Amino acid sequence: MRLLILFVLLLAPISAFAVNPDEVLPDKALESRARTISAELRCMVCQNQSIDDSNADLARDLRLLVRKRLLNGDTDQQVLDYIVSRYGEFVLLKPRFGEKTLLLWGAPVALFVLGGLALIVYARRRAGKPTGTRLTAEEEARLNDLLGK
Repeated sequence: MRLLILFVLLLAPISAFAVNPDEVLPDKALESRARTISAELRCMVCQNQSIDDSNADLARDLRLLVRKRLLNGDTDQQVLDYIVSRYGEFVLLKPRFGEKTLLLWGAPVALFVLGGLALIVYARRRAGKPTGTRLTAEEEARLNDLLGK
């Protein structure tokens, strides 16, 4: 148990070191916006981490780019649009709903509906079929004797 606690305590601060102190903006409001945007962007090296959590050089470059764009007066949406225009929709951890991502968003729903329809068809076909085999004459006679018929 102590080993587990030590392991958790050692690994807990790893994501805290992702944003370096020299990257932090002096304006708390802009820094908060930068952190929010960074949490929405995928690290292209790590791929399952946001750039806010990643220590990769590319993630650092993207964090600096986000802060630079915010300092230049861009809105959050303009910053996201700029980065998506350079790196594609894959850079977003939660892709936008659109023509290009229709399959991504629609596939789970379509598979769920198709699975439900398959279950209904299977259940209906199975309901009409008898289960087991008919009793032989001997088995039927024995059953009648047991039931007292």
